[in-house]
Amino acid sequence: MTDAAMSLPSNASMSERALDRRDLRTLGLSALGGALEFYDFVVFVFFAIPLSHLFFPPDTAAWLAQLQVFGIFAAGYLARPLGGIVMAHYGDMLGRKKMFTLSVFLMAVPTLGIGLLPVYAQIGMLAPLLLLSLRVVQGIAVGGEVPGAWVFVAEHVPAQRIGFACASLTSGLTVGILIGSLAATAIQRELTPAAVLEYGWRLPFLIGGVFGFFAVWLRRWLSETPVFEAMHARSELASGLPLRQVFERHLPGVLLSMLVTWMLTAAIVVMILMTPSLAQSVFHIAPARAFLGNNVASFALALGCLFYGWLADRIGYARALLFGALGLLACSYALYLDLQAGAAHFIGLYGLAGFAVGVVGVVPALMVAAFPPAVRFSGLSFSYNIAYAFFGGLTPPLIGMLVKRYGALAPAHYVAFTAVIGMAVAFALLRRQRR
Repeated sequence: MTDAAMSLPSNASMSERALDRRDLRTLGLSALGGALEFYDFVVFVFFAIPLSHLFFPPDTAAWLAQLQVFGIFAAGYLARPLGGIVMAHYGDMLGRKKMFTLSVFLMAVPTLGIGLLPVYAQIGMLAPLLLLSLRVVQGIAVGGEVPGAWVFVAEHVPAQRIGFACASLTSGLTVGILIGSLAATAIQRELTPAAVLEYGWRLPFLIGGVFGFFAVWLRRWLSETPVFEAMHARSELASGLPLRQVFERHLPGVLLSMLVTWMLTAAIVVMILMTPSLAQSVFHIAPARAFLGNNVASFALALGCLFYGWLADRIGYARALLFGALGLLACSYALYLDLQAGAAHFIGLYGLAGFAVGVVGVVPALMVAAFPPAVRFSGLSFSYNIAYAFFGGLTPPLIGMLVKRYGALAPAHYVAFTAVIGMAVAFALLRRQRR
């Protein structure tokens, strides 16, 4: 990895100024769009049980129907690299804003479509096939949205505010998860099970689709990034395939990005998404208490992202990563040791662990800095989406196997292992800076 590749993006001429009103509007609209898009992406899993009843033959075993729904949900993750690579290519060639707007449009259309889909009783096996197709389009959209959002805001703000800008986007994505969880809870509480099966399951998708189109309209007011406009004016855009240049010249940046993405996936998937289920199945915590803890942790995560982004701008990305990875290691063990001892402090420690997971807010700034502007979108998108698809898909079954073989603390061991990887990356960056 060259020193140039790890330098700040080419908006250094703005580096000393503070965030102005235009910057704040860009961050606000980008974060809002990201929250709405991630809500659209994750709300699917919160209605897995109604979908399993409605989109498969009535004589299908309940476990098999749910497994098929989760398979359709996973297809969205597998489609992310395709969307990320293709949209990043055109983002490096044609402009960040075009792809940034296209991604949220591609999410709004299938989300609205899912809410309008006929079910198995109406059109037979065509129903799950259409559901799968729309879910794949959702995956393509989010694969371009997340890296594109990070690049877009990083190239808009002053260089000394990139950490906070990228973290604000990451915080917005976690708010989208929280909104999806709260919406599902409200619908399940207010409607009878029969009403949920009849029409209630459609409501979050219809609402998400409408708000998705609202996000498309809002993004009309965003402007192209100054970095891309400067490259275009100086004829410095990538010639040929940007991804080919990434492979030829920036493999160390790819490796760094994949390693920190591994830590990110472990923190999010294990500590935020899997812990409520593990708390119930392994430690026998009541469902209501487990999900209350998860809501607290998700809210704390949104705040933690902002804190670590702010910290990264003040002490440097590497030091913030080192400090945050150490905190993640300590808090994951504190939470799981408490669960093992009877969970007397579960809610408070889960909130603290959620805040520690906020170290993922440093990750996008590191990846933005790992690639030069001409191939930044392609390099970041490829590294992030491939690593997230691989590690994100591998983590749930791996954690299940580890718990069965090594006991109840296995999730904390796994998160701690990836935190050590994050610390190793931080030490490597600090060593290069000293050189």
